[in-house]
Parts: sequence; C-alpha cells; structure tokens
Amino acid sequence: MLLPRRGGPGARRLLLSLLLLTAWEAGSGQLHYSVSEEAKHGTFVGRIAQDLGLELAELVPRLFRVASKGRGYLLEVNLQNGILFVNSRIDREELCGRSLECSIHLEVVVDRPLQVFHVEVEVKDINDNPPVFRWREQRLFISESRLLGSCFLIEGAADGDIGPNALLTYTLSPNDYFSLDVQANDELSKSLSLELRKSLDRETTPELHLLLTATDGGKPELEDTVELLITVLDVNDNAPSFSQSVYRVYLLETTANGTLVTTLNVSDADDGVNGEIVFSFGNDIPFNIQKNFKIDSSSGQIRLIGKLDYEETKSYEIQIKATDKGSPPMSNHCKVLVKVLDVNDNAPELSVTSLSLPVREDAPLSTIIAFISVSDRDSGANAQVTCTLSPQVPFKLVSTFKNYYSLVLDSALDRESVATYELLVTARDGGSPPLSATASVSVQVADVNDNAPAFAQPEYTVFVRENNPPGRHIFTVSARDADAQENARVSYSLVERRVGERALSSYVSVHAESGKVYALQPLDHEELELLQVQVSARDAGVPPLGSNVTLQVFVLDENDNAPALLPPGAGGGGATSQLVSRSVGAGHVVAKVRAVDADSGYNAWLSFELQAAAGGARSPFRVGLYTGEVSTTRALDEADAPRQRLLVLVKDHGEPALTATATVLLSLVESGQAPRASSRASAGAQSTEAALVDVNVYLVVGICAVSSLLVLTLLLYTALRCSAPRSEGACGPGRPPLVCSSAVGSWSCSQQRRQRVCSGEGPPKADLMAFSPSLPLGSNTSEGNEHLERNSDLCANVSSPF
Repeated sequence: MLLPRRGGPGARRLLLSLLLLTAWEAGSGQLHYSVSEEAKHGTFVGRIAQDLGLELAELVPRLFRVASKGRGYLLEVNLQNGILFVNSRIDREELCGRSLECSIHLEVVVDRPLQVFHVEVEVKDINDNPPVFRWREQRLFISESRLLGSCFLIEGAADGDIGPNALLTYTLSPNDYFSLDVQANDELSKSLSLELRKSLDRETTPELHLLLTATDGGKPELEDTVELLITVLDVNDNAPSFSQSVYRVYLLETTANGTLVTTLNVSDADDGVNGEIVFSFGNDIPFNIQKNFKIDSSSGQIRLIGKLDYEETKSYEIQIKATDKGSPPMSNHCKVLVKVLDVNDNAPELSVTSLSLPVREDAPLSTIIAFISVSDRDSGANAQVTCTLSPQVPFKLVSTFKNYYSLVLDSALDRESVATYELLVTARDGGSPPLSATASVSVQVADVNDNAPAFAQPEYTVFVRENNPPGRHIFTVSARDADAQENARVSYSLVERRVGERALSSYVSVHAESGKVYALQPLDHEELELLQVQVSARDAGVPPLGSNVTLQVFVLDENDNAPALLPPGAGGGGATSQLVSRSVGAGHVVAKVRAVDADSGYNAWLSFELQAAAGGARSPFRVGLYTGEVSTTRALDEADAPRQRLLVLVKDHGEPALTATATVLLSLVESGQAPRASSRASAGAQSTEAALVDVNVYLVVGICAVSSLLVLTLLLYTALRCSAPRSEGACGPGRPPLVCSSAVGSWSCSQQRRQRVCSGEGPPKADLMAFSPSLPLGSNTSEGNEHLERNSDLCANVSSPF
C-alpha cells in the first residue's frame, strides 16, 4: 500500500481508516491490501505481522513464511519488522489481463502451533498503456453509389489498461464527406464507423485521406493515430447485410469440440457474383479466438475447436466480416459475443440443529421447531442456495439470515389427523443443472384434549320385553374419543332425572367403563311403555370433555294379562240374565258379552267363542267372533229348553293365549210374558218390531176369546193400540249397530237411534268398543289405518240387542 511520506490531516485520516479496515479484515479471518502496479521494489504494502496479531519476536522461531501459489514471489515479508513489501515488478496487464478484478492471494503459515492466514493484495491499475491501433493505416473501399447515412466500420484502438485508463475517445480529422459514429455498449467495446454525410463522386474525389486519433481517459492522457485511406468505387453498390448486429451465444465450459456455436444470417441484394458472400474473422482477431473458434467461409457457421475454461476467459467477442464477390467487393461486419457459463460442481451442504420436539397440537403459529443452515463452495449463481420444504405440511421455512433458516409452524396442527410429519428439507443451488442436498426431519405432534367423546348417533332405539329379570343387560353405548392416552379414556354415567315419582337410576344403571346399560328391575309395559335414558360420556383429559346420547327404551308388551269381563251394568260382576221371547226370529241379538284386556296389540285383541252345550246338543244361539253379541241362529220353538245356560269363552291373541269365561243365562218366555223393560233399566229400548209382534198376539188372543162380543173386542183392540201412542210416529226398528272386521282386528259399534218405544223410559244408549291389535313392528300407523278403512266394506248391519 502506498502511503504519503509526510502525514497531513488527510493522510492521518486515510491511515486510520486503512488500519480499521485491516483490523476488521483480520478479525474476519482474511487480510486485504492494495498496491499499484509498476510499484518499485521495496514499496510498503502493509504491516502483516501486526495485522495478524503476531509478535515480531515470534516470526523467526515460529517459522513465519509465505506459502503461495503462482505469483507469490512478487511480494515479500521482512521478518525483522513484519512488513509486506513489493519484491518484484508487478504488471497488472500481464498478471490479470483485462479482468476488472486483479488480486494476488498469499497464504501465510506459522508453526508452533500451526496457523494459516489468507492475505489478498489487490493490484490497482495505472495508466501505463497508451491506446494502440493494430495497423498504421486502414483501407476502405466505398462505392460511389452508397446512400447518405451509410456507415462503414473501422477498427478502433486497444488499450491494455482498465477502467477510466482504458476509456477511449476518438476524433476524426475535419472533412466534408464523413463524420465519426461511436456506438457504446455496456457489454461490448465501442464500435467505430464512418457515416457518409455527402455523396461520393469517384471521378471528382477518387481517394480520401483521414486521420483518426484515439485518446484514453488516464492522467496524463495517452493517444495514438491511424490513417484512413478511403478508395471510392462504383458498380457493386449493395453490401452484405446481417440479420442482427450482435449475436449472443452462451456456452457451458464443458461444451465439446466441434459444437456449432451459431450460424450467421446474411443477405445481399445483388445478383450473381456480387451477391456471393465470403465470411471471415476480422483483421484484429485475438489469438485466443483463433485458437478456440473457426468460421466456415461459405456457410457462415462458427464452431468450437478448442476447450473453454470459465476461470480463464469468461467471454469472447468475435468480429465477423462478410464480403461479397463483387468488383470491387463490398463488406459488412457484425459481432458474436460468446459468454462462457460456469459448471456447477459443488453440491450444497445442509445442517439441522436445535430440534424442539415433540410439538403440541395447540402450539401457536410461528413456533420455532428447528434451525437449518446451508452452505455452498461454489460462487455466483452456483452458490446461491435456496431451501424448500416438502411435502405439503403445516410448516414453513423462514430465512433469518443469509443461508440460515428457521423451521416454524405455519398452520394449526391436529394430532388426530396426522400424528407424525416426515419433512424433507432440500437445499438447491442456482447452478445449471442445479445440485442439491436433503435432510430429513421427523416432527411428532403431542396430543391435547381437544376432542370430546363422540357417539355414532345422537339417539338409539332399544326394545326390551316387559317382566325382564333384574340386572339384565339391555344395551351397550360406545363413544369414541379421537385423542390419545388419558385424553381418550372414556367413562360413562347416567344423567339422572325423575320418571314419574321415581328416579331414573331406580330403573336402569350404566357401567362406567364398558358402557353396558342394565335394567335394575322388571319393567311393566302397562305401567311404562317408553323410558328415555340419557347417558353421558366423559374423557379423562384436563379439563374433561363430554357428550350425551339418548336411549329410547320401548318396553314391549307380553301377554301377562287375561281378559277381564265387564259387568252388564254399573254394578258388580256375575252371570248375565236375559229374558228372550220365543217369537224372535233368526239373527236376533239377545245379549252382549263385554271384556277388556290390559295388554296391547295382539295380546289385547279379543275373540269370543261359544262353548258347546252338554251332550253335544246344538244350541240355537251363537256369539259374534269379535263383537261378543249373542244372537239366535234360528227361530225358537217349543222344543227349546226354557232356560238356556251359555258359556262364552273370551280369548286374546297372545302367545300363549289367555282366556276368561262368561256365563249368559237366557230365559225363554212366551210373547205375552216378556216384560217391557225400559231403555233405562235394560241399557237400551226394545225394538219396535218386537213391540208390534206383542200387540198382534194380544189382538189375536182377544179376538179368539171374545168372538161374540164385537164391541168388547173393538174396545180391547182400541185399548191395546192406545197403549202405544203414535203421536211421535209409529214405533219402528232402531238403527242396527255397525260391525267391521278385518284381517288384523275388528271393532264393533252398537249405536241406537234416538227413538221412543211404546213403554220406553229415558234416553237410548250408545255403546262403542274398539279392539286395536298392534301392527307388526316397523309398520306405519297410517298404513294400519288405511288397512282398516279398506276393510270397512266388510261392515254388516245387525239388530241391536237393546
């Protein structure tokens, strides 16, 4: 490093800044110095021993030495004072060519203990190279027919320096025909061309001599000149034309020999020989381009013939010339920029540290799970490493610093859905093709009590037959908890409530672990048809979670109640006694047996049978199968016993069937002996037809007894007729009852029309008895009703027994 001999304020500030810079670089593990090229032998570069923290007395005992490759001899260290100085002439252009960055890398080694330090000395450019034209003169052949504004490429100068020292400006000697056109590009060198400002006339001016001057931007400025000899031609007035002025090509440094780089596309508007084009490299083509590339003069194909090396040359700028075969020939130029791409030969390195496992499923978002660091020994895009996470998981990578990442929680976890996540962290560099490294991370999710026990359905229907033994198992409830361990251990309990006057727990109980529901006592369908039981399930989590389920316990009926006979009146039981006139005809209802059954369904569906008389004699009476009405099967005669004792068997449809026996005592009397019972005493008025028969009998007897006394007969007849006044209308038959039967049951209705009987007392009575056997389980009630309605056509009219 060059420092002023006498330190003013500016020099002291510069020295302080440089010392701080070197101290910082030493702390970071590498020293940086700078020195200008062409510095003299012994020029001070830096206090390397002091900057490395080494004592001067240690340098020799610890074998302080510089072990560098390449151009390490250019610099040397004084072991007496620890100063790094210039040992030999440094030519930046020889050392680094035209590279923008030029450094000498030193490796400093000391023993006891062994230590290695890296020192980088930057070589700064000075303006020690003037611009140089390749030729002392350049010849141009320009047709006189070229249009104004046409441009003619000329070769520029080259400067071995870089930066401002190589920034060239060009000036053209004054003339009337041409002006200098300079095209600048950030990636390419300047292109020089002469622009035609005034039409050429070969007969007037066959030649032009111009002077082109190139001046660099150094201080002091350096310059060079070239003479331009312009010959004006005619005839061939169309030069070849490239499809583009610059061709850009990218090649990997491993591209094989013979690979086609590009094909130039050129056209010429001339015909014949003047349109035939020959391709060639420009006159000032460098040697390294000639060594690595060749061009086919007829096809314009450029192929690789050498080996590319990105570390040696990163790009090639090839100037191509296309010349036609006209007389004189015309030419045009283009540039091919070949950029060499670095090969990615180092895979990233990946490290996962500080794992925080397992992760609770209720962990908040952005919780840090692990730290990940990556590195890549390549440079540029090949060293730009990106990390990705796969597969699609509720985690993400967050960049905390360059090449450092944190694995954090990105969305809510649910252990019941996924208990373990197998993550794959992939580090991929930006090379082409990219190289990658992977690391596996297994993340376990710890359970929390966030799921209540759940039943398969909110309600269950249970059927239990009555008269069950105490302690019988009637159902098992089961709830599933999606959590784990204690959070998934479920216990069951009964939700207590009142059932009538008693507690629900007096009817049923539930086992806390198995969920089995037991009936604690026999159930009675006649007392309780439906028992609603609510069971609660709770887990063992903290806090515990729970849910309830309802059991609809239907108590099914059993045939445990025999038919019960109803008394004919409001009084107590006993045999039914009736007086029956012998004059009644067939089908006359003489009595009715009433019975009920405490059961339901088929168990309460009653049927009536008349037991056979003693001795096998055929009884003149029968009983309705489902109505219980006792009626005559024929007209009664004198041969029938005056007292008839009928036994009616009442039977339900249960399995097994239960029965009861009713006794009906009938007294057969003559027509005149049968008393007229009032409707209030007999629970129904006698039919008008029976009353008329009695009147007719009385009339016949009167006529036969007193045939001679016409007047007496008339008076008697009148008296008998008056006993049944017809002011309300003649006595007529009452409305017969409606009896309906079907395959599933029957119901009977004894309904008497309001009427006045000749000897009636009180209002008539209407009786209704319904037998509704239960339909089979699963049948719809509405279907049963429709079935009864469809069978209503079987209804038949019978005479009222009352």
